[in-house]
Amino acid sequence: MLRGTLLAFSRSHRLRDVVAGLPLTHRVVERFIAGETLADGLAAARRLADDGRHSSIDVLGEDVTDSAQAQVAAQSYLTLLRDVGDAGLGPWVEVSVKLSSLGGALPGGVEQATRHAREVCEAARAIGTTVTVDAEDHTTTDQTLGIVEELRADFPELGVVLQAALHRTSLDAQRVGGPGSRIRLCKGAYAEPESVARQEPADVTAGFIEVMRQLFSSGTYVMIASHDPALIAAAQDVAADCGRGRDDFEFQMLYGIRSDEQRRLAAAGYRVRVYVPCGTDWWGYFLRRLAERPANLAFFLKALVGR
Repeated sequence: MLRGTLLAFSRSHRLRDVVAGLPLTHRVVERFIAGETLADGLAAARRLADDGRHSSIDVLGEDVTDSAQAQVAAQSYLTLLRDVGDAGLGPWVEVSVKLSSLGGALPGGVEQATRHAREVCEAARAIGTTVTVDAEDHTTTDQTLGIVEELRADFPELGVVLQAALHRTSLDAQRVGGPGSRIRLCKGAYAEPESVARQEPADVTAGFIEVMRQLFSSGTYVMIASHDPALIAAAQDVAADCGRGRDDFEFQMLYGIRSDEQRRLAAAGYRVRVYVPCGTDWWGYFLRRLAERPANLAFFLKALVGR
């Protein structure tokens, strides 16, 4: 119930305006968001690289209501990638893109989102890095996979996110997985109906392990996006069973969450990539992080009361 409430709040612009005005809000949000500018995201990525961790920068922005906003979002990524290249961080930093921010949710937006995503892929390749297309709610999955398949004809390195909670994910893994493909596997951060998604945490975990084994067995480069100790341990076991070395897959975690575990895995020789969000449109992302883990919500509430 709490998770559903938080996810509903993530769509409330009025509540966002109230909470954003609280004196301590930005201090707490800084734990999960690198900052409101591209420079903030790049600075966080540089610190992570110095510490032996890779990153994937997400320029936050999902509520695109017209083509001009989508153009601005695309240009932000092009600027960011230019700056990443100038900083010599191409081998360490990729970008994560939501197609809705590039116009995918607009009427007739598939063409625009595809065009903008292609521009981002070209800019990433030019500096020796990659792009991963984020998952959104289940109503966007067919559009997302269709665009990814089209772009992979020219950019086979393009990654995409699959959500283990969705009943369809095993079939989607067959569709977009395989040798040379890059798949980020996560549990799923959206409130989805029972008709399309597993509801019980144990079922989601079981689905995650099932699809993870499927992807490893298919030759996919798997990006394990989870902070769950059980899934991290399972990933190590399944990778070993499938003959994967520590350079043949990676762990991904969110900025500001389980940093000590990130460092432990990196020190053990695993590739660790941190999802680094930046930008002014942080509200929806922030609420989904609180919904995912009660500990995140407890941290936020304690900070608000000064404890």
